[in-house]
Amino acid sequence: MKVFDNTTKKIFLASWVWVNQQEVIKHDPQPLPSSNSPGRWDLLQPLRRWLDSIEVCDRQFAHRLCQLIPAQCPFERDINLFGKTLLHIPPLCKLNPLYEEVVSLRFRAMCYLADECGEDVSQYC
Repeated sequence: MKVFDNTTKKIFLASWVWVNQQEVIKHDPQPLPSSNSPGRWDLLQPLRRWLDSIEVCDRQFAHRLCQLIPAQCPFERDINLFGKTLLHIPPLCKLNPLYEEVVSLRFRAMCYLADECGEDVSQYC
């Protein structure tokens, strides 16, 4: 069973949604405005599309992506003093405007390693 064939192609706002890019282009030839600010142009849209269009077709590239993109937010911390939690710093990765695309790229790299190369990806989980 191939993981990538049984999952979706794109992660969108923490839900699994299948987006067929050809149908979007056929029905709406104008670029979509940002979901954060309706009616305005999204300046990061070209970068989002570029990240979504990256094909993972090399084993070393896939390993490098899985190593560079963390599985969990590295900024989330609990500051303790004498066994008591003084301060909790929440995960800040969700503030990144390209978070969904980067996580999707890491997921595609892991699926490539598992499906095409037959490697164990549990070290990256």
